[in-house]
Amino acid sequence: MKLLDAISLLLMAALYATAGVMHFADPGFFLRIMPAWLPWHLELVQLSGAIEIALALLLLLPATRRIAAWGVIALLIAVFPANLNMLLNDIRPDTILGPTTRTALWLRLPVQFLLAAWAWRYTRAPRHDTGLRPGRLD
Repeated sequence: MKLLDAISLLLMAALYATAGVMHFADPGFFLRIMPAWLPWHLELVQLSGAIEIALALLLLLPATRRIAAWGVIALLIAVFPANLNMLLNDIRPDTILGPTTRTALWLRLPVQFLLAAWAWRYTRAPRHDTGLRPGRLD
């Protein structure tokens, strides 16, 4: 694995591990953005946090990386209604940078697609070096 790929993978794993931990450290944020039509809000917040932590760990293991990347994509699809709920109901949580703006609520939606594209990179089978170099037939 190239250095940039390794750094990218570590950043992705750190992102999901941190987000997963935050589901337990500050469940109130996640509870506020849950769509009203979903049942068991606290349980779903905890479940999604545990899944994020598990996926982060599985991303680090070559044997489970591909399935973990698919899991990340599935998770992003599963939590998309919460991001949409934030926009539709103008739920603006405070962040470390201050109150969330309406623009930030809009930007959350395409960011989910960018995160899915990032995970998609790791759904492909790794290329194996055959030892052959261009122009050599041995």
